[in-house]
Amino acid sequence: MLQYLVILLDKTSTSFCHYKAPSNSPKEGRTLIPLETLRQGIRFGMMENLMIQYVYPDHELPEEYQEVLESIDHSKIKPYGQEDADVLVVDGFQQVKATVPVVLRVTKKELFAHQAEVAEMLADVPRLNVVLTDVETFTEADFEAYKECLTRLAANVERLYVDGKSPQLNLLTDRMMLSQMNNCGAGDTTITLAPNGKFYVCPAFYYENEADSIGDLEHGLDIKNKQLYKLEYAPICRHCDAWQCKRCIWLNRKTTLEVNTPSHEQCVVAHLERNASKELLQNIRKHGTFLPEQEEIKEIDYLDPFDKRDTWQ
Repeated sequence: MLQYLVILLDKTSTSFCHYKAPSNSPKEGRTLIPLETLRQGIRFGMMENLMIQYVYPDHELPEEYQEVLESIDHSKIKPYGQEDADVLVVDGFQQVKATVPVVLRVTKKELFAHQAEVAEMLADVPRLNVVLTDVETFTEADFEAYKECLTRLAANVERLYVDGKSPQLNLLTDRMMLSQMNNCGAGDTTITLAPNGKFYVCPAFYYENEADSIGDLEHGLDIKNKQLYKLEYAPICRHCDAWQCKRCIWLNRKTTLEVNTPSHEQCVVAHLERNASKELLQNIRKHGTFLPEQEEIKEIDYLDPFDKRDTWQ
């Protein structure tokens, strides 16, 4: 069931996930959402009882937009450096301090090179979501480097917990808190409205191909085979307990041509995070009671659940 409506306020609105948004330059085609389209989108969200998330570009909006934007409860996703945000997005590594959650979009190379600085950042933000923008390019050597990186980050998270702090790092702490899948929900619980007045499964589908819409404000939603966006129709994911995995629908289609089937790379990365979370949970509990209501994360002998398909019921 739909719960969220993401509204891109400009064609150059910041990316908060794996996809790349157009450069924030007039030459690259800034396209501000028309005011009437914005009003219609808000009206659609109200009629469907959806929570609205505005995604901002890295340039100021005209004054006349402010009253319309504030006409409904919402959250704001903005590039780092802007004020009055609910979530801030950082592209590429840089030192960050913030009082709201931060999305850090980095390549694997940037993460491996700056893992110590990322660890330090945990003390300066209430929550850090690291998004790897090139997951599909991971190699066996990268998997090993990522495993080592997670181990080092986990040691810093453990130290912060021992010091009485409560760091949140999606790669490590989310899985400890979850008892079921908690994915992005694109096409199922979340849809996107683009500046052209059309709906998309998520912003990535809009940026990749504007013709790939799932309806518009005039005619409503038209999601083909919409059951495929649901977890119960995901043949691999429904058997998986890497509950923190983003299960990115766009990456799925990009790498396997199926929206409900993830790539080997996406699965292995998610399971390396899962296993690191298991070790972190055990280590924190050595210092005292921690999340007593949560069960231990069980030991597994695989990194890609597809390898265990013969055991699926």
